[in-house]
This record gives sequence, C-alpha cells and structure tokens, in this order.
Amino acid sequence: MESGSSCEVLPMKIEKLKLSDKEDAATEDYSDISLRLLDLTDVDDFMEWSADENVNKFCSGFTFKCKEDAMRYIAGVVIPHPWFRAICLSGKPIGSISVLPFNGSDRCRGEIGNELSSKYWGKGIATKAVKMAAATIFIEWPHLERLEAVVDVENPGSQRVLEKAGFTKEGVLRKYYLLKGRPRDIVMFSLLSTDLQVTYFM
Repeated sequence: MESGSSCEVLPMKIEKLKLSDKEDAATEDYSDISLRLLDLTDVDDFMEWSADENVNKFCSGFTFKCKEDAMRYIAGVVIPHPWFRAICLSGKPIGSISVLPFNGSDRCRGEIGNELSSKYWGKGIATKAVKMAAATIFIEWPHLERLEAVVDVENPGSQRVLEKAGFTKEGVLRKYYLLKGRPRDIVMFSLLSTDLQVTYFM
C-alpha cells in the first residue's frame, strides 16, 4: 500500500481451513518409525492396539480390556521376552513386533510376528518395521539362518506386508494352528540371512 493512502487496513485473522479428513491425512508424516523396548509406562498405548478388534481378528494372543491385566502381561511376558519391540511413530508406540527363537536343532530359525493399531494400516509402517526388525535380528543373533512368518490365509494385508518386506511365500500349510478354537490354514513366509534384501536393509 502506498504511503498517504486513505484506505484503512482492518485487522484480519486468517485461519487454515480443514477441507477434509482425507486431505489432512495426506499431509501426515509416517516416516519417523522406530523400534524400542516396551515398558510399563507404555500400558495406555499398548491397550490401544491390544484391545483393537480389527487387530485381534487374526491374532492368537490375548485381548486386554483391563489395564491391570495388560500391565501384568507386559511385566511377565513382554519385558522378559527374548526379542520384543514397540513399533513407534514419532516416539509413540502404535504396535509391536517380536521374534521368537526356536531351540535345539531348530535354533537356526526364528518366527517374526507383529501387531499394528488398525488406524495406521495401509501407510507402509508395518513393512518398514518388519524390514528394520529383520536387519537387526540377523546381526544380534548371528546363529539365525531363517526368519519365518505364518499368516492366516484370509489375512491378505499381512501377506502383502511380508511380500513388500522381501519375504518369500513358500506355500499353504493346512490346519496349522488354532485361532480362537478353530483350526486355520496359514501361508508360510521366510527370509534367509543370505537373501540379498537382508544386506539391503542394513
């Protein structure tokens, strides 16, 4: 505005309009993914995905509705677990990933599994977490030759996660385990320590 103009400038408050939830979600940053140990102070976050019915549809683990039960589980199972990590987005736990070792003549194998709050599905978070865990576990456990994952045949989302993370689909094992009392067919996936993508992850 030129000096000496008679126009009066009125104070204006400019606000950013939220056009839609979809547009807002598109601006979210889901790249800050990290893995860390879970502890008792994370119980409220843990409850968010452990009580998520969408998550528990294909999980054989416990569903926690009571905070005290969740704390007992974290203290008695999660903390002493050989390899259990929280999947964190910008430092906030939103899921978990674990590797269970086999013993004796099967100690060259480990089984990986993960859970992620359903509101974070489809954003590449689980795939990144699986890659990070795979790269880490083959270093921390040098005796490990094979990392395997079993996924329900009716769970295509988790199958896609493993495929994107570089796992090989080996086949279907019929009536492999019980899920909520019913025998289920599963798809077996594996990643070997010698697979090229493992070096790429690192």
